[in-house]
Amino acid sequence: MAEAIAYLAARWDQPPGLAAAARASGLSPWHFQREFKRWVGVSPKHFQGFLTLGHAKASLKRDLPVLEAALAAGLSGPSRLHDLAVAFDAASPGEIRTGGGGLTLRHGVAETPFGRIFAVVSPRGIVRLAFVEPGGETRALAAERLAWPGARFAADDGAVRAIAARLISRRKPSGGSLGLAPLGTNFQIKVWQALLAIPRGAVVTYAMIAQAIGADRAARAIGGACAANPIAVLIPCHRVLRNSGALGGYAFGPDIKRALLAWEAATPGTARIPCHSVPDAMVSGQRPLSR
Repeated sequence: MAEAIAYLAARWDQPPGLAAAARASGLSPWHFQREFKRWVGVSPKHFQGFLTLGHAKASLKRDLPVLEAALAAGLSGPSRLHDLAVAFDAASPGEIRTGGGGLTLRHGVAETPFGRIFAVVSPRGIVRLAFVEPGGETRALAAERLAWPGARFAADDGAVRAIAARLISRRKPSGGSLGLAPLGTNFQIKVWQALLAIPRGAVVTYAMIAQAIGADRAARAIGGACAANPIAVLIPCHRVLRNSGALGGYAFGPDIKRALLAWEAATPGTARIPCHSVPDAMVSGQRPLSR
């Protein structure tokens, strides 16, 4: 399905028919339609309808009071930052000082409709979540060992498959919050907290994020913090566009970014609320920590 999504995303301006898309995936039209809807949640035709960047650009032009948008999307506080019920708690000073000394970090891979994910999980939450090419998990794990030299690493694909299942679930989250425990600078963490306030189905620009966190002239630095985001999808840097409304960069490539935006926009029950910026209340009361 990752290849099917990429195929459709690459042809968003001239959508192929069901037969052509199925043929490119090596499936019959009936089988392709069934599997695509099972994995992605909507039909290929419905998905194609949301691929154009026109949806994202249009949402940027509409105006709605920010706090109203946030509350309408269920963002009642830091314990429920968005529809996946994420709890954000940055790495503790002790973990940073010792490089994870005494921690056991579980790691593994899992398949999603958008590609293979690699994740690292600490006792307090997800430390890393990234898309990787097949075999790329070895290099990704080596980078995490350098970032957490004092930690013990243990393979646990089952834990990562559970995260993947929750990522693509259409149901309300169960089993409590998904904890996030990223490692970053004070500024990066502030930006990531702001990203968590963007509702699913909405997009913002780097300038909007800069204004929301009181750093009007730091749009370039905002872009750097988004690029350094260690937890893909859950900290939704894919919802940030260039000031012109263009797609902009993404650490895992434009096809995945385009597919994520289209999938979120096509999600049944998505709150179709543009977030013109994010309220300060959504980034206060947290505990930003430096490396």
